[in-house]
Amino acid sequence: MHAPMPDCLAACAVDVLNTADPAQKTARSRAYARAWLDARASGTPMPIGQAAAPDHPARPADPELLSPTQVPRRNPGSPRGRIALLHAVAHIEFNAIDLHWDIIARFTDTPMPLGFYDDWVRAADDESRHFHLVNDCLIAQDSGYGMLPAHAGMWRSAENTAHDLMGRLAIVPMVLEARGLDVTPAMIEIFRKAGQADALAALETIYAEEVAHVAYGSKWFHFLCGRYDLDPKEAFHDKVRQYFRGSLKPPFNDEKRAEAGLPPDFYWPLA
Repeated sequence: MHAPMPDCLAACAVDVLNTADPAQKTARSRAYARAWLDARASGTPMPIGQAAAPDHPARPADPELLSPTQVPRRNPGSPRGRIALLHAVAHIEFNAIDLHWDIIARFTDTPMPLGFYDDWVRAADDESRHFHLVNDCLIAQDSGYGMLPAHAGMWRSAENTAHDLMGRLAIVPMVLEARGLDVTPAMIEIFRKAGQADALAALETIYAEEVAHVAYGSKWFHFLCGRYDLDPKEAFHDKVRQYFRGSLKPPFNDEKRAEAGLPPDFYWPLA
């Protein structure tokens, strides 16, 4: 990376958000994460600072973004269907990089402990790595991120919660990423049956590491509930009803959700 290091964490976050090219976005994300975590470890943290987060992150020319109903459905039992499934996962990971840097840049007006920033920097770094794990599987099959159309609705939850940190924590990690814990085991099984060892290893890594991201959401949601003297379960139900369209869909991965600090009485009443 030849550009000078931004002078604060919020500016690093905005630089990632404003970078369209996937290789550059992930390289910057990982370099800034390393710089932040190294500075924290040495006891001289980078200032959080402030920077204006864009309404929409920069996006590459491909993939073509379609409304959820227009994205072609393919049978995951076929090789083409499995490529489409991996492409969808790559798209989720690519968007997750931006979601984690966005929470860092957008809510600097809310004073939070440095541990809050540690968690989301680590999550953004994980997603950058996950994106390449999945994209490498696509490249090995003569495909790659951008070669199929993708879901245009991924950023909507960020727009809906752009002025509400508790709403963002409720929807992105505690609903959307928790949903990943529910659906990933079935995807792992598809690639196990197909004997695709690289995709299997990538998905198992993602599954193991996503638990922490849901846990970060739960931890900081509870932290803010404590600050504002709110009942966490009631507050969570209020935020999900306010910002999430439709109901939560079982089956739920109760075991992994519990590991991430999400008890059943948080999500079952919303199903």
